[in-house]
Amino acid sequence: MCAALVLLMTPALAIFYGGMVRSKGVLNMIMMSFVSIGTVGVTWALVGYSEAFGNSLGGLIGNPFQFAFLDSLVTGDHAVGTVPGLAFVGFQATFAILAVALLSGAIAERMTFRSWVVLSVLWVVLVYAPLAHWVFATDGLVSAHGGWIANQLRAIDLAGGSVIEVACGSAGLALALVLGPRIGYGSVPMRPHNMTLTMLGAGLLWFGWFGFNAGSALAAGTWSSLIWINTLLAPCTAMLAWLVLEKRRDGHATSLGAASGAVAGLVAITPSGGSVSPLGAMMIGLAAGAICAWAVSWKYKFGFDDSLDLVGVHLVGGVVGMLGIGFFADPRTATKVAGLLYGGGTHQLWRQGVAVLAAGAFSFTMTWVIAKALARTIGIRLNPHDEVSGIDLAEHSEVGYDLTPVQHSAYRGVRQTLIMTPEDLPATREEVRA
Repeated sequence: MCAALVLLMTPALAIFYGGMVRSKGVLNMIMMSFVSIGTVGVTWALVGYSEAFGNSLGGLIGNPFQFAFLDSLVTGDHAVGTVPGLAFVGFQATFAILAVALLSGAIAERMTFRSWVVLSVLWVVLVYAPLAHWVFATDGLVSAHGGWIANQLRAIDLAGGSVIEVACGSAGLALALVLGPRIGYGSVPMRPHNMTLTMLGAGLLWFGWFGFNAGSALAAGTWSSLIWINTLLAPCTAMLAWLVLEKRRDGHATSLGAASGAVAGLVAITPSGGSVSPLGAMMIGLAAGAICAWAVSWKYKFGFDDSLDLVGVHLVGGVVGMLGIGFFADPRTATKVAGLLYGGGTHQLWRQGVAVLAAGAFSFTMTWVIAKALARTIGIRLNPHDEVSGIDLAEHSEVGYDLTPVQHSAYRGVRQTLIMTPEDLPATREEVRA
């Protein structure tokens, strides 16, 4: 059930992102998420799961052949605690799919679809799966030996604050820098074209996030109940904090602010939901909402086109959640760890910081290399003409909204749709009058 909830998050993300771009790019935005289900799902079955959860090779990566093709799991002898092995494979597959789909938020309206498809496969194999091994593969969970962050560093990360949120935010920054800004960025309005879609997507993301976090307990009980409640409370306070700051700063509390604030709180509670009390969850959400609302302006200050605020919300929110464990970890939870405010000193805080730095640096560097390699081989940037006219038509030969006039034939009564290509558009005043 939780795996199904997490899988729903990718179409929800597609809708959330789709409403935030201009109308000429909505289909491409949605398609990047949807195609990731296919590419990542197959890659995960072939090699990704083995890389993430196979027997560790030096704490850095799992044996890529141990569970290749998932053939050894068909008999049902393999289990993760009380969870059947294939159920765990499916649950973790939805995490990988969502992580890749998140990357599209930093490159909206300007990356070729072909290069995105190739990137989605390479990023799972070279970035996500190794990071998942570092963070999720605890000794004895699936294999005898797991990754170094989970077992040697002993940083806490319930559902992917480092391996998903920090890693995706860092990777998104690398992609935005390699691709460069959209044509007209900073001078042409690039407002969301459909906030109704975005609000719907945000609500569905929140719904799916309960499976994302609570399912990571791998059992139904007291601990998963605490995680569920924390996944409710943190985005509540984050949304309110964002709206208050937005109202004081800009004079208006916007629907985009409400959606972004809720997502920021969900991001921050992702790593920390199982190690803090409900009060701690609300404090982490409060911090995430306020800090992320401020951080989304960094792209204007530093001049990078993080189209849909992947850096400002997911990277920054992930850091807040990871470090929040070092402050608010409650020893009464299943993790038995005390944070700074519960008398534990900085013992856990520095571990969380190292995990953040390691995941962020690795993801940024590897993604930069992958993007540069693609740029020099198949190319990654849409040509200027197609970018201006619209990526939907250029890459998919479709448009998100068919608003062309419908004419009736005088002879057969058959409806005919007028379709205009960019070359047909009037270029001079005489042509406009004609």
